[in-house]
Amino acid sequence: MCEKCGASVSSAGFEELAPVLEEYAKVPGSLITILQKAQSIYGYLSLDTINYISAMTGIAPAKIYGVATFYAQFRLQPIGKYLLMMCQGTACHVNGSQTIGEAVMEHLGIGNGETTEDGLFTLNMVACLGCCSLAPVMMIQSAEGEEVYSELTKDKVTRVLDELAAKAKEVQ
Repeated sequence: MCEKCGASVSSAGFEELAPVLEEYAKVPGSLITILQKAQSIYGYLSLDTINYISAMTGIAPAKIYGVATFYAQFRLQPIGKYLLMMCQGTACHVNGSQTIGEAVMEHLGIGNGETTEDGLFTLNMVACLGCCSLAPVMMIQSAEGEEVYSELTKDKVTRVLDELAAKAKEVQ
């Protein structure tokens, strides 16, 4: 039982998070670290995860939720197999990232922060990926790691997305 919110909290499903909480639960100022590690384990921060962290740390769920919604790095919804991060920094913007982002949204039928119905792609527009000399760029994170795609055009980005979708279908 979460003392702060009264929710029923079970440790079932949180075995991977237990060592993190053992290490950081009593360390002042460690909430962001706990949230980062929880998101790394589960892919996002569910309400159950927030309540479990609250029960184990004594931090009110509202405070945890406030931190999770304040920082753009945290997600409260599951993401797709491929997380697309479209750079919107100055160099990318000057080189057409807005047009490329629009092409991605049209091609996938989703907006910024949304996931395709098939669960394959989640799109996030980000401030900067730090690859300015390769602008415009997109980074794709997946279980296989991260890959940067540079000097994008509308044709190139849709080709990359189609290749990833085909690859995902082969695996199924």
